[in-house]
Amino acid sequence: MRVLQVLRRGRMIEVKTRGELEAMRAAGLVVARTLAAVRELARPGVSTAELDELAEQTIRDAGAVPSFKGYHGFPASICASVNEQIVHGIPSAKQVLADGDLISVDCGAILDGWHGDSAVTLEIGEVSEKDRQLSEATKRAMWAGIEAVRAGSRLTDISFAVQTAARQAGEDDGREYGEILEYGGHGIGRQMHMEPFLPNVGKPGKGPRLKPGMALAVEPMLTGGSGETLELEDGWTVVTIDGSRAAHWEHTVAITEDGPWVLTLPEES
Repeated sequence: MRVLQVLRRGRMIEVKTRGELEAMRAAGLVVARTLAAVRELARPGVSTAELDELAEQTIRDAGAVPSFKGYHGFPASICASVNEQIVHGIPSAKQVLADGDLISVDCGAILDGWHGDSAVTLEIGEVSEKDRQLSEATKRAMWAGIEAVRAGSRLTDISFAVQTAARQAGEDDGREYGEILEYGGHGIGRQMHMEPFLPNVGKPGKGPRLKPGMALAVEPMLTGGSGETLELEDGWTVVTIDGSRAAHWEHTVAITEDGPWVLTLPEES
């Protein structure tokens, strides 16, 4: 979901208690179950509006509230970004999935005042090898960033880990992936977007030092071409300028003394 660029660097980063992180885990499980339900439904012939309806019902059935619906006027419970859409795609009955599509689904839920936020990229039917590699490269970059979410590290150690993994994936795949600079991760807790803004590129060793109890959303986005973006007239949907396809992966992660705790993983993970 949109990370507002008005976040001001240098403000305090919220530190949660263990009990508060456990409450965030409960919200994260709602998100995980919702994305699993959406994954099951997402196939050729299904509209993104149908995915949104299922997501909202799943969230509300769990006693939670969709984080996105009404957020700064956003009209839906998920962001559904298809093919050249990078982030913030608005679900629509007119957007019907077809074989070979790539769709990124971003989902947030509020449970007992605490937020969970996660995104996945789904392959619809048989996608091209290049699109599969793009999604896997983005997912790989996310997990590299999560591994860097450790007490004592600096914020941009995460950025550097994401960037390094994305570029290594490009080398392995024999191509260069477009890096999205305008959007990135963020702090999360009783609000969906909190301090700090977490860039997906950067030199290590900069920014605030990470402490147990902090929680961050790690969310890289990559494209199959240029990293240049354009926001459409709807005021939300962000697309690649060159029409190349995009992928987006995200997890909410807590910092603990024992390492990163991924709060939006499914229960069996």
